[in-house]
Amino acid sequence: MTTLEQPAAPPAEEGGGADKNPPRRTRRAGRRDMTLFWFLVPGLVVLLLFHYLPLLGNVMAFQDYQPYVGITHSPWVGLDNFDVLFNGDDQFLRALVNTLQLTVIQVVFVFPAPILLALALNSLVGERVKRWVQNVLYLPHFLSWVVVVALFQQMLGNAGMLNLFLQAHDMGTWNIIGNPELFKTLLTSQVIWKDTGWGTILFLAALSRVDNNLYEASAMDGASRLRQTWHVTLPALRGLVVLLLILRLGDALSVGFEQILLQQNGIGLENSEVLDTYVYNHGLVGGDWGVSAAVGLVKGLIGVVLVLGANKIAHLFGEEGVYKS
Repeated sequence: MTTLEQPAAPPAEEGGGADKNPPRRTRRAGRRDMTLFWFLVPGLVVLLLFHYLPLLGNVMAFQDYQPYVGITHSPWVGLDNFDVLFNGDDQFLRALVNTLQLTVIQVVFVFPAPILLALALNSLVGERVKRWVQNVLYLPHFLSWVVVVALFQQMLGNAGMLNLFLQAHDMGTWNIIGNPELFKTLLTSQVIWKDTGWGTILFLAALSRVDNNLYEASAMDGASRLRQTWHVTLPALRGLVVLLLILRLGDALSVGFEQILLQQNGIGLENSEVLDTYVYNHGLVGGDWGVSAAVGLVKGLIGVVLVLGANKIAHLFGEEGVYKS
């Protein structure tokens, strides 16, 4: 009994049938994505002109910079401008202490505010009510700090609505706007009122991706609303919270230049001077450009160290952070 011979298989093409012309394929993909590349150009130009090229101006920190002669002709003084940091200048130390205090206050009170508000909005049943509340809470973000400060002065100033109401009922007055002891509390309340609603966008987007079956399963197991929030909702936000906290630490020493500058005259430098206003008052106003550049440079380096350190700690706890190591 003879067996039928199977026809020989054709020889396999070299390269396993892969494209023999990868350069042609690359050129074709390049032509296809050229429109997207052109859309990137304006953003790259802005990033280069307003973020990277200004970094060259940090050379002023090592010069006795004179704006009329420019960087190229200003005398070189080395590390002399950094004496304000190492020798303990009273004005600089005052600005540093105020900055650190505001940083801690804002991380503790301002950063969690959008998370709590997002959880509250997510608990609303009616979708129409939720959208209306969101739109109302977003509006303060689009107001400039000039408008926000003016609104608070009209409400809480010596001749504001609150004091007029108290006077009308023979209850005296309450000095809030011009009270140095309440200045940091006032700043914090202004930031929360202005930006908390806008900060909920990312958290609400993350909450919308949580599977409802997880809530139903936990409810069937007898979990209360609080337990569902703790075991289902918060774990879904953990990665985003870690990422935003790392980015916040990188900008930790920037605590609201325009907001503080608008209210500094009524409070005084003793309680309102921070590093950003110190740079402004000593650089643009006082003409001490070199020292101001040195303070700004050190502030930026501290921000980089905080980001790298916080990102490393996030990796130790199993989070991706800003980038993977």
